[in-house]
Amino acid sequence: MAQNSTAKPKKGMGLSTQIFLGLILGIVFGYLFPEYGKALKPIGDVFIRMIKMIVVPLVFSSLIMGIAGTGDFKKLGRLGAKSIIWFEIATTVALVVGLVVVNVLQPGVGVAISGGAAGAGAEAAKKTIDHLDMLIKLVPTNVVDAMARQDMLQIITFSVFFGVAAAAIGTKGRPVIDLAISVAEIMFKFTHYVMMLAPIGIFGSIAYTVGTYGLGMLLPLGKLILSLYFALLLFLAIVLLAASVVVRVNFFHLLRALKEPLILAFSTAASEAALPIAMEKLEKFGVPKHIVTFVLPLGYTFNLDGSTLYSALAVVFISQVYGIPFPIETQVLMLITLMLSTKGIAAVPGASLIVIAGTAAAFGLPVEGIAIILGVDRVLDMARTACNVCGNCVAAVVVARWEKELPDDILQVAYAQSYED
Repeated sequence: MAQNSTAKPKKGMGLSTQIFLGLILGIVFGYLFPEYGKALKPIGDVFIRMIKMIVVPLVFSSLIMGIAGTGDFKKLGRLGAKSIIWFEIATTVALVVGLVVVNVLQPGVGVAISGGAAGAGAEAAKKTIDHLDMLIKLVPTNVVDAMARQDMLQIITFSVFFGVAAAAIGTKGRPVIDLAISVAEIMFKFTHYVMMLAPIGIFGSIAYTVGTYGLGMLLPLGKLILSLYFALLLFLAIVLLAASVVVRVNFFHLLRALKEPLILAFSTAASEAALPIAMEKLEKFGVPKHIVTFVLPLGYTFNLDGSTLYSALAVVFISQVYGIPFPIETQVLMLITLMLSTKGIAAVPGASLIVIAGTAAAFGLPVEGIAIILGVDRVLDMARTACNVCGNCVAAVVVARWEKELPDDILQVAYAQSYED
């Protein structure tokens, strides 16, 4: 009997399922065979390097394409202003949530102090973030050098000026804009190929992490880990609910659409790893390309919600560990300080550590307390990185709705697509 030719072929295992499976198997393998798990570090490193090599050409070409494609420079300024307003609201909510959770749950009370790694805190305290110098260094002296160092602030600055200039000269700039469009499309296809290796890369990365640090490291600071994870989930619930009411979007559909970049960000603890696929998923959700390519790179510099929340929580955690009184009025002053010090630090290596050390020192807290956190920082970093990615994707949707460029009919199609995926 002939088979029915209209029968649909069976759908194989989706990429997000494969990534999640790689994550679980990596944890199990690293726990059961720690020495072999440590040996898998190169696999995870190679995968993250493959992702990172996509980021610079993708951001550069996408920003030029988005800016030149907009054509309306007033609109570009409006996009920037609305993005910054939302970033400020989101990071302020993150700081408040972090302070409330750390004061209610008090994860630092009862934690034994160990001086074994105290040098790490002292070393971080020696470093400071000069915000005036950072402002000056927004402008690259050599864009090739900025790209080689993956300095996202300088790349964004150059790309914005380049895109504006390309659009301003009209037809003469068209070949360059067309080239940028072609490069962006090629890099998205490149991302698709690299993502096929994601389950293997994540398996190696997680197996190394668990094999090196072990699951036993989680027990002494379990309350800190649970407090941060709870605070991040609470923050996302508040922000998603508020955004849903204000811009009338069902963000549960967005989370479903973003499952791959979120799992990737959580597994690798690297925001850059999730950027290309997050951009692709947002476009598929209906967010216009010029908004995605403008808001997301900007957010990766100025809207690190997870890292901001973690900074507030960690400073108060240190005060609790040492039993140092830290009254609420001082915490409010610290909140204002962190609102400024956590902006634009994404390009600084170990930025969260430096911010926490500098803030602790400024308020008379022992910076050696950072050493207590270092043992579980990788586990904390995984959660805050996923929150950073989610926060920036939500920002892109909010700005698109605010600009009336993501109408209800397109949203309904995106909702239906998220169910099918």
